[in-house]
Amino acid sequence: MTDDYLARIGNLIRDARKHRGWTQTQLADVLGTSQSAVNRIEKGHQNLTLEMLARIGEALDSEIVSLGGGPVHLRVVGGRELSGSIDVKSSKNAGVALLCASLLNKGRTTLRKVARIEEVNRLLEVLNSIGVKTTWLNDAGDLEIVPPEHLNLSGMDAEAARRTRSIIMFLGPLMHREDTFQLPYAGGCDLGTRTVEPHMSALRPFGLEIKATAGEYHALVNRAISPAKPIVLTERGDTVTENAIMAAARHDGVTVIRNASSNYMVQDLCFYLDLLGVKIDGVGSTTLTVHGKPEIDVDVDYAPSEDPIEAMSLLTAAIVTSSEITIRRAPVEFLEIELALLEEMGLDYSRSEEYLAENGRTRLVDLTTRPSTLHAPIDKIHPMPFPGLNIDNLPFFAVIAASATGQTLIHDWVYENRAIYLTDLNKLGGRVKLLDPHRVMVEGPTHWSGAEIMCPPALRPAVVTLIAMMAAKGTSVLRSVYVINRGYEDLATRLNSLGAQIETFRDI
Repeated sequence: MTDDYLARIGNLIRDARKHRGWTQTQLADVLGTSQSAVNRIEKGHQNLTLEMLARIGEALDSEIVSLGGGPVHLRVVGGRELSGSIDVKSSKNAGVALLCASLLNKGRTTLRKVARIEEVNRLLEVLNSIGVKTTWLNDAGDLEIVPPEHLNLSGMDAEAARRTRSIIMFLGPLMHREDTFQLPYAGGCDLGTRTVEPHMSALRPFGLEIKATAGEYHALVNRAISPAKPIVLTERGDTVTENAIMAAARHDGVTVIRNASSNYMVQDLCFYLDLLGVKIDGVGSTTLTVHGKPEIDVDVDYAPSEDPIEAMSLLTAAIVTSSEITIRRAPVEFLEIELALLEEMGLDYSRSEEYLAENGRTRLVDLTTRPSTLHAPIDKIHPMPFPGLNIDNLPFFAVIAASATGQTLIHDWVYENRAIYLTDLNKLGGRVKLLDPHRVMVEGPTHWSGAEIMCPPALRPAVVTLIAMMAAKGTSVLRSVYVINRGYEDLATRLNSLGAQIETFRDI
């Protein structure tokens, strides 16, 4: 490698390490080397073998130094007005929950219009490695899932499992198929420590005990234990609720789950289970009553609803670029608080009459935006469990607030360090002040200007940075966008269809 190339690689490794929140010593410990060696690597003073590059990429959970053609970057020519119409794709979070839930069914599951994203790819790799046959049926994203009579859990692809937090949702389904099993620790976005204890307390009443040792969850199922009273979730989390529902789905009896999330992906899971013959009362509320069915062997066809977070992403892109576009098939019941807040801030838009998604349950509308002069909201912006402002939609308000006149306080109380990544907007001309790990003060309006930035390791802040680049004068580069591909299918191409100018490229 040339000295110039080593220096560029070193800079990218340094940025990836800092985004992960590691010191040089922490990275050195994982690699089995010294802090001084890591320091030399980051300064471009150390020759690197392909094996070491691969190990660094795996340690940092980043394609920044991966093999096979190098990491993917985006080059963005900003300041372009968007126009036209675009359909919202199916929900990523519903899709991954349904992939996990398919393990409850001995029959064939066909899911319609599943997003072909990296998070789905990782789960498919895990499912295939344990004997589940998965087949993409067409270009529309229809996916067929056929489980084997017996799962081969010893053959699980641990590397793929560690690259997704969704693997933790295997606990609920697997406890019905195995008396003992192991799962690798969950990974995914770098959003700080998220305890798995809420999952444990939700599943313990069904007889599941978990011990975490040597990088794995070791599960033991005592089938003599069953819920003796309603299960009260200590955290109204989406995946916690889904795990509890899946555990209850094949429990021989009626299970009441209180303080349940009623978010969009939870509702899609309930609608799917209904087709499997599992009756669930209270869908859309915080109290669910699940009538379990010990044996499920049904050939089922289900279409998950559209993704409200993608709809918010597209809405934000339109707002920040002062564009008039139509966003079709937006799941309005999961965007109503966001839209009400945007109206308060001065957004000019219209919506169509409501119609139903292909699942026959979720309400959709078409939204048409118009260029608007925004002002800061009177109160702070903070998320709440549904029907409040969606936790995943909160970061988009940072770039929206930066486009509005005045100061906006954004309080991300859920994640320990996601708010920190919003300060990347300052590299593009934003005025985002970090008050503490949970709160930022955003001052606008902003005169955006292009810059080269390492992609934040958290999905939504990464897309927020991309959207700001679309509004910025000049050309920007967003490096190593694997995390965006985890949650969005062909986002750059789809934005280009509206008039954006985003080029995908690799260094090598």
